[in-house]
Amino acid sequence: MQRSLRAARIATFVYFALNGFVLGMWVVHIPAIEHRAGISHAVLGSLLLLLGGGAFAGMQLAGPLADRFGARALVPLGGALCAAAVVLPGLARGGWTLGAALLALGLGNGCLDVSMNAHAVQVERGYRRPVMSAFHAVFSLGAVAASLIGARTLSWGWSAPATLGGTALVGVAVALATAPALLPREPVPAPADGAPEPGRRRTPPRIWGLAAVALMVMLCEGVANDWSVLSVRDVLHASAATAALAYGAFSTAMTAGRLVTDRVSARFGPVAVVRGGASTAAVGMTAVVFAPWIPLALAGWAVFGIGLSGCVPQLFSAAGHIDKDAAGANVSRVAGLGYLGMLAGPAVIGGLTRLVPLNLAFVLPLAFCVIAAAAAGLLGEPSPETTARAGATDPAAPASARTPAS
Repeated sequence: MQRSLRAARIATFVYFALNGFVLGMWVVHIPAIEHRAGISHAVLGSLLLLLGGGAFAGMQLAGPLADRFGARALVPLGGALCAAAVVLPGLARGGWTLGAALLALGLGNGCLDVSMNAHAVQVERGYRRPVMSAFHAVFSLGAVAASLIGARTLSWGWSAPATLGGTALVGVAVALATAPALLPREPVPAPADGAPEPGRRRTPPRIWGLAAVALMVMLCEGVANDWSVLSVRDVLHASAATAALAYGAFSTAMTAGRLVTDRVSARFGPVAVVRGGASTAAVGMTAVVFAPWIPLALAGWAVFGIGLSGCVPQLFSAAGHIDKDAAGANVSRVAGLGYLGMLAGPAVIGGLTRLVPLNLAFVLPLAFCVIAAAAAGLLGEPSPETTARAGATDPAAPASARTPAS
């Protein structure tokens, strides 16, 4: 059992890295795809809504299916669909075909996102300690690898269809080859007389509370992704090269934070991670809003990334552990609403800039960080079945469950 659990954890790392890599390859090739399709920036911006809409639909579809058939059946299918669909934008020759391609890519991404997070919850339940944040860190590392490889292939003059076609072939092969290492579906007890089937259960109010917090936290992430560079350049008049460091500081801090969050969560619990993390993010955003100097603004974006780094993994983990028989559906609710927040964040800030300066528009994500910190109690304390406190031992747990997270 210990060996199969370790193999399942490695397999989950592979799928998270695959997801980050596939999406990263799409992002790297956006300019080339836009040029090939012959569309304007404005049209591209509108078509990106189809990517988000497809992802949201995929999340809502995959959650109940993962509960019914097991994440083991959904994860490789979602991975193969996501990888195969990444070639489609590279083949698009116009707005309509690109829109259809982005819808398919979003659908595959949504299916993979929810199913692999549902499986990650199952792995975490087996380890009896927090392991979720490391998976999300590997997603970020996959995106970094895509940016490096994509930059190299572009420098060699490779076309978008060729590079994305190769990505699709490798991605589908990896998704299918990794599938046997995934954990089988957990046995579902027969419902008591009069009890609803798992797929027909009413979503608990607590799930919607977690989803609301996820929306606020992921809106903050979306703001950092799209506005961090512009804020340093336009508000503090930094050069383009210096302004680019703002996103670099945020994303690097985010990845580094997720690599250590599991240890912090094991020691202090998920409530402390979200409360402390959101509070830290609020401090970082305060520095961004009021910074008169470029170094202070860059430090603020880094602190913002450190603070947010552990929040989303803890929210997904909490949603999955509330009811293991409905883990997929619950994760899909939280992830779906959170994803809508990430999509809406940049647009909301853009609208606010018509009323106030850009730095003052960031008061909104600052307020959301404060609210998220106040609402951290929704996560509840980890149960003995999911988390082993630092220094505690459990004879029934595998040996790996009594050692620090790796």
